[in-house]
Amino acid sequence: MLVRCWGARGSIPVSGREYLRYGGDTPCIEIRTRDDRIVIIDAGSGIRRLGNRLIAEKRFDYSMFFTHSHWDHIMGFPFFKPIYLSGTRISLFGCPSAQSSVREIISRIMAPPNFPVNFEDITADIRYHDACQETFQLGGLTITPIPISHPNQGMGYRFEEDGKSFVFLTDNELTYRHPGGLVYEDYAAFAKGADLLVHDAEYRPPEYHLTRTWGHSVYTDALRLALDAGAGRLGLFHHNQERTDDAVDEMVADCRRIAAESPLECFALGQDMEIIV
Repeated sequence: MLVRCWGARGSIPVSGREYLRYGGDTPCIEIRTRDDRIVIIDAGSGIRRLGNRLIAEKRFDYSMFFTHSHWDHIMGFPFFKPIYLSGTRISLFGCPSAQSSVREIISRIMAPPNFPVNFEDITADIRYHDACQETFQLGGLTITPIPISHPNQGMGYRFEEDGKSFVFLTDNELTYRHPGGLVYEDYAAFAKGADLLVHDAEYRPPEYHLTRTWGHSVYTDALRLALDAGAGRLGLFHHNQERTDDAVDEMVADCRRIAAESPLECFALGQDMEIIV
């Protein structure tokens, strides 16, 4: 499978020369499967550019997964141009958690006075599916959800195809158990043997005493998880809005130093990065 990153920033989009390498758009990940299915994870501000590309490619059939309903992960949905085209078909997966339905997660973004276009004016054919517990198939892609440890709850996912696995655990606080979340050992078991693990790595250790319980992890805890799970590659994700490119590079360098005796490859996801799993 091909994994493409359209946004890796957390909390709020940012811009400026200090953010050019890793980008300023908020979370959006695209997967292209062997049988050419398009899977989209989260609808942060990065989904705007993805939508433009899909229209240019004349691709109008997708599966979309939401990890949770916090603003930075859904804010781009009204700017995803394919939803305004009648030929677009979207199978939308998520676990309602703090909401009554998956539909509510996205419809309230466009509820007055938040947005000038009503949700009811969307012309795409959107089908809603709960993806809270059971493993299921999309063609040759196997998807397994897991609850994340985050305020207001949410889901992470394991995607498997042709014996390869991609685990996506953003907004997951490894050292604090939020209501509905699991313990560290559960996430290590879930990520066991992953070829690619992408995990929340928003904070440095000195910052965490001010942000504990906010729902995000220290990058060294994400690294420990990857090592304990025996992952092949670790991608640091959900970069803090104040984290410059140089500061992200420092975190990556520290991960590589700590993991020098292991086969783990450590890097940070950046906007427009493509990874073959």
